[in-house]
Amino acid sequence: MSYSVGQVADFAGVTVRTLHHYDKAGLLSPSDRSPAGYRLYGEADLVRLQQILFYRELGFPLEEIASLLDDPQANALERLQDRLRRLNEEIARLRRLAEVAERAIEVQRTGVPLTPEERFEVFGEVAFDLSYATEAELKWAHSEGQREAMARANAHTKEDWTRLMGEAAAWRAELLAAFDEGEPSCGGRAMDLAEEHRLHIARWFTSCPPDMHRRIADDFVADPRAFALVVPPSQQRPGLAAYLRKAVHANAARHSGDRTDLEGSR
Repeated sequence: MSYSVGQVADFAGVTVRTLHHYDKAGLLSPSDRSPAGYRLYGEADLVRLQQILFYRELGFPLEEIASLLDDPQANALERLQDRLRRLNEEIARLRRLAEVAERAIEVQRTGVPLTPEERFEVFGEVAFDLSYATEAELKWAHSEGQREAMARANAHTKEDWTRLMGEAAAWRAELLAAFDEGEPSCGGRAMDLAEEHRLHIARWFTSCPPDMHRRIADDFVADPRAFALVVPPSQQRPGLAAYLRKAVHANAARHSGDRTDLEGSR
């Protein structure tokens, strides 16, 4: 039996335009024509179309499908195994994205429970980058400190956030002054500011021993989104993130009494 292009399109769940494209590309040419010149597909054509649609569903490009169907030397098994590997990698990537999306929703719901208007009133230009917050959630998902910080952040009232941000602004002004006045990062004034920052974290979020504070400060240099939570971009200076990191490391060394580490922070 022979079938018209419209019938085959209905059978296969594709468009007539797709079949015309396959014909033009030389991938599936009908084996017959009607007296009026219309395309007619036979049983062998339908079998080939099934194979084409199978490979298309797996994501193979048309050129590779043509090679698989027309070249007797083509190693279909090897190509299918390679495609399976890539599909599994994509599935893993999509699962990670789904996890990130779930964490993003969680952060939105539990991170800072204020209305948009209240957020602007309290935080001003200090912006919480959701992508960074979500990555932090994933990175420290099994950390007791992270869970405690999120729980305490969720419990803060608007008044708490206003006090917290007031403290942060006053500290930030002192940090900028020390930096602008050329105070050394390992000097007493800079280390005291680092200690104030550590205690601020402990007071409002979670206990922050010096080693943890070091890791937090490392992020200030490694990721601009992290430093923007401490100093808004409009107030930042070149080298300020590195200056604060050195001060934090020097303060941690002061706590541990490690003079070598202290000297290395200069």
